[in-house]
Amino acid sequence: MPPREPSRQTTRGQTGRGARAGRAPEAEDVADVERGAPPILEHLAGRLRQRRQELALTLRELAELAGVSERFLVLLESGRANVSVVRLEDIGRALGTSAAALLSAGELVGDEASRGVAPGEAEGGSGGALVALLGLRGAGKTTIGGRAAARLGVPFLELDGLVASRAGMSLAALFEIHGNAYYRRLEREELARLADARAHGIVATGGGLVTDPATFERLRRCAVTVWLRAKPEDHWRRVVEQGDARPMANRADAMKELRALFQARRALYEQADFVVDTSALGLDRSVDRVVKIAREAGRRDATRSP
Repeated sequence: MPPREPSRQTTRGQTGRGARAGRAPEAEDVADVERGAPPILEHLAGRLRQRRQELALTLRELAELAGVSERFLVLLESGRANVSVVRLEDIGRALGTSAAALLSAGELVGDEASRGVAPGEAEGGSGGALVALLGLRGAGKTTIGGRAAARLGVPFLELDGLVASRAGMSLAALFEIHGNAYYRRLEREELARLADARAHGIVATGGGLVTDPATFERLRRCAVTVWLRAKPEDHWRRVVEQGDARPMANRADAMKELRALFQARRALYEQADFVVDTSALGLDRSVDRVVKIAREAGRRDATRSP
């Protein structure tokens, strides 16, 4: 039986906090707008509406994915909810992006193409390049990718989040109802959409993307790929530190399985354009390295442009 990656019961943004779907927002989350919404909330409201409409999600669907109430989203999209950073990250992940990208002045995926703006003209340090982060769960794709994107002023996306938004359900429900083949098909389609739109920024991919030859080849053609390598022990520790005890639940050989999975995929991950050893470098230096790779990729992309 082939080794398997630690199971995903929920999409990111629905773990722990995500159980609060349908809950009314607390009083402190609603801003006093008698004198009008602050500019930052108006900006955020517009970005949220834009991104939700691009993904063709209803308020109810987004509320379920992000683990918030519909009423709270209505307030947020009208500039009347003073959302916490943690909750905004939940919503951003459900939309396949991040809190940093929603708050930034840069463009969201799809916006440049719809306005006729050439990729890379938006403010940001990576030009028109798309940098894809590879690795098992616990590699640091979300943390490192989000921080690097924030420093560059470019969008940060999670391919799993785009798939979940496209399906209108959590990853757990998607796998349970439709199975792995359906997930892989949506993953290929979402990647194709990014490639066709010549999206730029940083995208975190699912750990198993490299096992689908066609999808991995498409990714390597449209993006600069970076393997965030880590020791199996560090993968394990990071996942558990995020509050996820599932890797060891009812599985006495879970660590052994993780090591086997690491070895089984190692040759595939090594096909990436760059390797960043997060165990050796640590968080801050790993972010520095990804930022440098993205900037260099952006300069090369600009040089090749007519």
